[in-house]
Amino acid sequence: MQNHTHLTREIDESPAGPEVAALFDLDRTLIEGFSALTFMREGIRSGLFGAAQIFDLGMAATSFQLGTAGFSAFMSGTSRSLQGLTEVNFKAFGEKLFDENLAARIYPEARALVDAHRRRGHTLAVVSSATSFQVEPVARSLGIPNIMATQLEVRDGRFTGAYIAPACWGEGKAAAGRQLAKEHGCDLSQSWFYTDSEEDLPLLDIVGQPRPTNPNGRLQRIAARRGWPSLSFARRSMPTLEEALRTALAFASLVPTLLLSLPAWWATGEWQRALNLTTSTFGDLATALAGIEVRVEGEEYLWSRRPAVFIFNHQSGLDVLLVAKLLRRDFVGIGKAELQANPLLGPIFRLAGTVFIDRYDRSRAIDALRPAIDALRSGLSLAIAPEGTRSATPDVGPFKKGAFVMAMQAGVPIVPIVLRNTLDALPRHWMVVRPATIDVRVLPPIETTGWTHDSLEDHIAEVRQVYIDTLSPTSP
Repeated sequence: MQNHTHLTREIDESPAGPEVAALFDLDRTLIEGFSALTFMREGIRSGLFGAAQIFDLGMAATSFQLGTAGFSAFMSGTSRSLQGLTEVNFKAFGEKLFDENLAARIYPEARALVDAHRRRGHTLAVVSSATSFQVEPVARSLGIPNIMATQLEVRDGRFTGAYIAPACWGEGKAAAGRQLAKEHGCDLSQSWFYTDSEEDLPLLDIVGQPRPTNPNGRLQRIAARRGWPSLSFARRSMPTLEEALRTALAFASLVPTLLLSLPAWWATGEWQRALNLTTSTFGDLATALAGIEVRVEGEEYLWSRRPAVFIFNHQSGLDVLLVAKLLRRDFVGIGKAELQANPLLGPIFRLAGTVFIDRYDRSRAIDALRPAIDALRSGLSLAIAPEGTRSATPDVGPFKKGAFVMAMQAGVPIVPIVLRNTLDALPRHWMVVRPATIDVRVLPPIETTGWTHDSLEDHIAEVRQVYIDTLSPTSP
């Protein structure tokens, strides 16, 4: 299991208050790899960059890597490649890349460090040589309010092909740190800075708590000479053979646990009782095999009112394991109709009593709700993701009405289950589960008595806001 107390213990014991700053580099510190390479690759693939721009980017990057040009020349070449592009479109491009790529590359260890500094009331900031278009989505996701980054020059909504000197690199990064300290009343001699590169020595030298993080070779040697503690995070991009095997065993365990229900059904003649055995066994066994530990706050609300409609935010293929482990018995799931065509999962979910809904046919979706409402009235609970599809980020998507209509018509409460960090274990589009500790908050049942169709939209918005508030990085 991932346990980050060894990383956060010294922070938890450090002085509290906003006069202490916690400064973070971006690349190879908050996220795995280099965001600039992702921007370049996807910009070329999407056609955002033409031949001349690709040439400028390639020459600038090559010269910088070979050491024949400094960072200023690199930024000049990079900025020139963006000349004429609109700031609005490029910002949208950056947000899209974050959703599809960078969000999954945020280190869980980095998230734990940021959260620990937030608990101490420290002033949080990203100080990076990257542009704000690379930094802002990551900082927002982590709840870091202050950004010190290299700024591109914009005129009449378009990039001019220049950047605003000085770049936030080397001495420029130290100047940015001093500026932040001046604006927020921080004492740099008590402050922390996390970075991977010796290029950031000017800022490392003026903070009281330098923390080389995933350091390159030169910074690692410097840190050893100076006695600076170094941090190393687990890789995000390349799963181990053990993780792949554990993942396969976790999901494959659904078949033998389902077979367990057959003798129980034969012995009792009660199919639901047999399914309860399968569900609870699968939830416990699969999470253990995958290396997932679940910490639950508000566990009593899983049992205080049943039947109920249990709703959860859908971020990961791991959610089905977690819901099985949490709810354990006497519930049925709501799934998308496409699952029925899956040769393995379709029959299994049908045996489990899953109610399938066609998301693209409103009339069929309404008809499909009737068996679910009948299940509620018979004493079974429902589990459903009101977003309807997985999110690539912790951001809460729009809620569909189905869960709320069913609860209202059956006269049962809504129970929100907030899955806080499943993306640390299995981001969208990933196939292998990483061992992790998943934080779950179960909120008190929300009564639907008195709800009407006229007030339904308002109630849905209120429940969705509860999720937004609970998932906010600044939420306790």
